[in-house]
Amino acid sequence: MTEGAAQVSPSIRNAATIILLRRDGAAGPRVLMGRRGASAAFMPSKYVFPGGAVDPCDAQVPLADPLDPVCARRLAWRAAGASANAIAAAAIRELWEETGLILGQPGTWPHPAPPGWRGFADTGHLPSAGALRFVFRAITPPGRPRRFDARFFLADADHVAGNVDDFSRACDELSALAWVPLARARDLDLPFITEVVLAEIRAHLSRETQPGSVPFFDNSDAESRFIRIE
Repeated sequence: MTEGAAQVSPSIRNAATIILLRRDGAAGPRVLMGRRGASAAFMPSKYVFPGGAVDPCDAQVPLADPLDPVCARRLAWRAAGASANAIAAAAIRELWEETGLILGQPGTWPHPAPPGWRGFADTGHLPSAGALRFVFRAITPPGRPRRFDARFFLADADHVAGNVDDFSRACDELSALAWVPLARARDLDLPFITEVVLAEIRAHLSRETQPGSVPFFDNSDAESRFIRIE
């Protein structure tokens, strides 16, 4: 793996984002996006993918299907304060909270679900990480009101349990949830990093194989670094 990344500051929170992809429409591939509130402290009014910070409870979650070994190894590289499984679980939890969609398999939890996961567990599913593909990592630059070490996952919507158009169980953190044609997503009001990730997703779909490395924009300090996680 390429060396040179700075150690993550305690003020930078680990985070996970999920790009859910559909390929069943006449307009070509579509991705699930929503709009953040105008009063949000981080990226107000921007269209984003579901995601958020890793919570301590995410490390306690049993996975019905494990991460792909290559993804797990890349996620573990310089992952200060969070395991690969916790990061993957956070992506699944954020998808559930912000959209009401379940990336999981029917199953019984071996122990009571921790706070933050009880609604998911009540659906009778265990979270499943087998469909997740780690495709991008970026640390928020200095000077922003909140900073995250964000890992972006790509997952096919075919792995969602239930109706992928039913957002009735979503919280109110994202509005205007919609399946956006990948070809038109850049017409929305997007954060810069989301535009970069969309370009990476288009390149990923053209390959249809596990990428040889994962791009990492390391902005942990004043010197920005571009790294490839191999």
